[in-house]
Amino acid sequence: MASNCIKSILVAAFSLVLVLFSNPLSAQENHGAEPPAKKKLFDANEVIFGHIMDAHEFHFLSYKDGNGEEHHATIPLPVILYSPQRGFTTFMSSAFHHGHENYKGYGILTDHKIAEMGLDKKKYSAGQIVAVTENGEIDNSVKVYDISLTRNVVQMFLALFLLVFILIRVARRYGRGEGVTTAPKGMQNTMETIVNFVNDEVAKPNLGAKSNQYLPYLLTVFMFILINNIVGLIPGTANVTGNIAFTFVLSIISFVVILFSSNKHYWMHIINPPGVPGWVKVILVPVEILGIFTKPFALMIRLFANMVAGHILIICLISLIFIMGALNQYAGWGFAPFSIAFTVFIYFIEVLVAFLQAFIFTILTAVFIGQAFEGGHDAEHASAH
Repeated sequence: MASNCIKSILVAAFSLVLVLFSNPLSAQENHGAEPPAKKKLFDANEVIFGHIMDAHEFHFLSYKDGNGEEHHATIPLPVILYSPQRGFTTFMSSAFHHGHENYKGYGILTDHKIAEMGLDKKKYSAGQIVAVTENGEIDNSVKVYDISLTRNVVQMFLALFLLVFILIRVARRYGRGEGVTTAPKGMQNTMETIVNFVNDEVAKPNLGAKSNQYLPYLLTVFMFILINNIVGLIPGTANVTGNIAFTFVLSIISFVVILFSSNKHYWMHIINPPGVPGWVKVILVPVEILGIFTKPFALMIRLFANMVAGHILIICLISLIFIMGALNQYAGWGFAPFSIAFTVFIYFIEVLVAFLQAFIFTILTAVFIGQAFEGGHDAEHASAH
C-alpha cells in the first residue's frame, strides 16, 4: 500500500509538471520570426513507450558525436517475416538502421513516420513492420505476419535457460550429497529457502494434503515471474512481466489448472448454490459464473499493471531532468539530484515489488486452486492431527 501511494503521488507530480510547462515550452518553440533551426524537444512519451513496448532490438544507449550525428548502442535481433505473396524473409533488425531505411521490400514504422504519412494510429503502431513499394509507400496488397524473435521473446528464453541452469546446478549438488548433512551454501541455500517458503506459506495453507501435487507448478510460476521481474530491472532489458500478452498466457495456464482441479461439488455450488432462495439464485448464479473468469483476469491485470507502473515511474523521474532542461539549462541541472535520488529510491522499491508480485500471483493461484476442490482445508487438518 505504501509503495502504491508513493507511486500515485509521484505520477501526479509528474503530470502536474507536464501541464504547467507544456504551454511555456510550446510558446518557446513558436516564439520569434523564422528561427534558423527548430530544435527537437525531448519527447517523454516516445521514451516511455519505447521502453515498455516490445521491439526488434535491445536498446542500451543513444548519443551524439561531435558532428551532431546520433548513434545508438543496440543488440539487433533476427527479423522473421512471412507473407503469402512473398514467402519467408529473414534478416537482422540492424538492416533497418533504426527505422530510417527500408530493406528487402519491408519497412519498420516509427512515431515520426506514422505522423508524417498520416497513418491511422489504430491500425499502425511504432515498431510494426509493413510491406513497402519501391517508392517507400506502404503496400496494403501484401499481408505480413511478423514471427520475429523480439526482445520480449528472447528475454523469456534467457530467463528460462537461467532458471533451468540454476535448478540443474542445485540438483547436482544434492546428488553429490552436498548440503544434506551440512548447511547448504550459496545458490543451494537460496533455492532451499525459496522452496520451503512456497511450500510452507503458499502451498500447504491453501492446498492442504494436495500441496505436494501442485508444488512443482507453484514453484515454477514463482521462479519464472521472479527471474523475469529481476532481469527486467536491468537497464536496456525488456519489461517482460509488463507485457499484457505475457501475463495473459500465465493467467490462462493458471485458469486451465484451476478448471482441471475442480470437482462436481465446486460446479454445483456455482450452478445451484445450496440453501439459497430461488429468486436469489437468478442473480447469484450469473455472478458466480462471471467469477470463474474474473479470477484469471485479476491475475493478469494485477501483475501487468504493477510492473508497468514501476517502470513508467522510473522513466518519468529521469525524464523530468530533460523536461526541466528544455525549459532552462540551470533548472535541469538543479533538478537532476532530486530526480536521481527519487529514482534510486523507487528502484529499490521495485526490487521489493519484483518479489512481492511473484508471491501474490503464486498465492492467488494457490487460493483459486484450493477453492476448486472441496475438502482441501479439512484434509489439511486431518493430516495435521
